[in-house]
This record gives sequence, structure tokens and C-alpha cells, in this order.
Amino acid sequence: MVADDLFASATQRRLGERAPLAARLRPRTLDEVVGQQHLLARGRPLRTLIESDRLTSVILWGPPGTGKTTIARLIAGATAKAFEPLSAVSAGVKDVREVVERARARLGEHGRGTILFLDEVHRFNRTQQDALLPHVEEGLLVLIGATTENPFFSLTAPLLSRSTLFRVEPLAPEDLRALLQRALTDVDRGLGRDHLEVDDDARDHLVDRAEGDARHLLTSLEVAAGLVVEDGRERITLADAEAALALRALRYGDDEHYDVLSAFIKSIRGSDADAGLYWLARMLEAGEDARLIARRLVILASEDVGMADPQGLLVADAAARAVEFVGLPEAQLNLAHAVVYLARAPKSNAVTTALGAARADVHDRPAGAVPSHLRDAHYRSAAKLGHGDGYRYPHDDPRGWLPQEYRPPEVAGRRYFQPSGHGADTEREVPDWVQEESARHRARAQESDAGAGPGTDRPNDDGGPA
Repeated sequence: MVADDLFASATQRRLGERAPLAARLRPRTLDEVVGQQHLLARGRPLRTLIESDRLTSVILWGPPGTGKTTIARLIAGATAKAFEPLSAVSAGVKDVREVVERARARLGEHGRGTILFLDEVHRFNRTQQDALLPHVEEGLLVLIGATTENPFFSLTAPLLSRSTLFRVEPLAPEDLRALLQRALTDVDRGLGRDHLEVDDDARDHLVDRAEGDARHLLTSLEVAAGLVVEDGRERITLADAEAALALRALRYGDDEHYDVLSAFIKSIRGSDADAGLYWLARMLEAGEDARLIARRLVILASEDVGMADPQGLLVADAAARAVEFVGLPEAQLNLAHAVVYLARAPKSNAVTTALGAARADVHDRPAGAVPSHLRDAHYRSAAKLGHGDGYRYPHDDPRGWLPQEYRPPEVAGRRYFQPSGHGADTEREVPDWVQEESARHRARAQESDAGAGPGTDRPNDDGGPA
């Protein structure tokens, strides 16, 4: 028995030595976790629940490499409950039933509860999620689900309603730098035994390309360290960092994920349909998630085509729906259809610019109160408060329009949307007479305020873009 324990211990130690850097550096206590302080700082809700062992079912939602699995493992070490890990990628209803049987026996024989950690929980379909539901509902299982997908879309409403949702955020650059430094200085689990140094520009490059993903950072650092040690050097340069990032992309099949996606969007923005189709084909061949491609096309339809061709958004949305309804490989034709349409469409970023200008005013200018004539007047006693008083109903005028102010005085007259003159947006511009009448209405209001004497505080409208 002693020999078996010694053998198991030695095996575990050797496996630990062979494990990737990201696995070796996995935090062993809550205090070692880098980032996620909104959840794990002392006194924060999730930490309090973990330390008091009062955790109920939770969903951890966030991008890859942000600590979802780490948090689950730390819960396993802190709880008195049994911990049963499963991956929804490979597990099915049969596996869940086996966990349920063990949990029921454990509770009956020892009075001990069970936590089920289900990684990639969004991979479970509705039937599989429904199989979990009664056991979560009765408290037999405490579910910890980890997902990179929006749980409001990927999880059933009953399962989500019985769980507390915690948002796990991408790591900030300063968190990634701290993690990189820990990897370089930790002699037992990191790269400290090799006495490696990293040039500042190499650090910046690794942190920047990690994009909040700790696993990406540590994997790239480990590859760069391997290149340096192989050459008998002790300093990681920018060239080493770039080479490691390229090798990592090839190794994990990312096919320069971010660069290809950037080239794809810029090709369509530049109205090159053939280039857009090339990058689309390259992503599809690399196994890129078709939903990601569709989402980017929907964004581009408003960001870069906009009112120059409002139909572009409908085409992009239809392609996104086809991806969900039809699926690959057939839906690649729908994506190609959208790519060609958006590339050939006239381009305008007027909507993007307009929203940015409006948000700038919201951020930089005083937040004026909603004018009384625009306030909700439908509830009892609203009239006594003056709500709706002075509102003019546009349909009472044969033109379907009446001059009145729809914004607080602090931003009245500010112009945000400026038609580009490309494509269809000139046809959809508000008629000139409306613009002229609005300007005259504001001028009369300003003259009236000026005649009211001292104390009138009305901002000077320049009428120009924000």
C-alpha cells in the first residue's frame, strides 16, 4: 500500500513537471488568482460564497483563458462537497446520470453534497440541459457551468434562472504583466530555473497579442523560452516573441486568427469582393466558427455600409440566421452571398460617426432633464406634475410634422448624423424644409429666452457636428 502511494506520488510529480506552463502556474489559492477582483477580492460575493462553502449553482461566463476552470478548481479545494468534473464537449446524458447516481448515494450514505463542474456547458443541447434541471432544482447537484458563449442564447431559461451568473472579464494588461513576471521568477513551477530575461518590447508584444487571455500569454511565453534555451541564450527578444506567436497559431490551428479576420473585414470595407471571398474561404477551411464570421458581417453592415445601403444589414442578418438555421457546409453560400453584397455596396460610416458624436455629448456635456412636454403622461397624476404639457402631436398636422424641441436645452441644435452622399442615404435624408423649420423654431425659442432678462441660462448652439 505504501509502495502504491509512493508510486502515485512520483507519477503525479512527473506529470506536473511535464505539464504546460499555464497548467503548472494555475493558482492554488484565491489570493494567487490574477485579475477577476470584482468577483474574488475579499468581501466580494463569489469569494464569500466559496470561503463559507455556501455556493449554489453558478454559471461562469467569459472568454477563454480568463480563469473559469481555475475558479472551479479552487472551489473544489475549498468545499466539503464532492467535486465531479465533466466536459460538455465529450460528456452526454449517460455521464450526467452516473454523476447523479453517485451524488444520490453519497448524500444518502454520508450526508455529503456534490458539485458538478461542467466545462463548455453551452455545448449541451436542450435535451441534455433538461436532464440536469431536476437535479439542480432539488439541490442534489450544485452546478458550476463554464461557458464562452452568451448564456442568454446558449442556455435554457429554466437552467439559467436556477443559477447565479458571474461575468469573468478578460485580464487587463497589468494583470498579464504580473502573470508573465510570475512565470519568469517562479523557480518551482515557472521558468525561473532557466534565469530568462525578456526585452521590454517582447513583453509588450506578448501582452498585446494575448488580448486578455492568460493561457495564450503563457503558451506563447513557453514557446519563446523553448526557442531561446535551444539556442543557448537567456534573453527573449521581440523576434522570439513573434516567432512563438506564429508557431502557436500553427500549432493550435488558429491560422493567424486575428490577422485573417482583420484582413477579411478590411477587404469588404475596401469593396474588394474577391478578397473578401478569399479570406472567407480561408477561415472556413481552417474551421473558424461560422457564427463569429456572421457576427462580424452584421457589425460591418452598420459600421461601414450603414445608410449608404440600409439593405446591407438585412442581408447580413439573413446570413447570420441561415448559419443557425441551415448550418455548415451549406450556410457557407449564405455567408458568401453576404460578403459579395456588402463588398459591392456603397460605403458610409455616417452612422458610426453620428453615434460617436452623440455619445461624446452624453459624456462631456451636462445631462439635461427630459423636457416636460416629452415626459410620460399616461399614468395617474402625471398631468398634475406637468408631464406632457405642451406636447404637439405630429399627426395633427397634414405634413405629419410639427416644430418642437426633442432634446434638453444643453444639447439642442447639435447635429450628429451627417449624410455621406454615398448610395441611398441622400434619398433618406430628412427633407430640407424640416431642417429649415427646426432651425427657425430654435431661433425663435432663443430670442424668447433672451427677452426673458437676466438669469436665463441657455447654451449657445453652434449647430455644427459634435
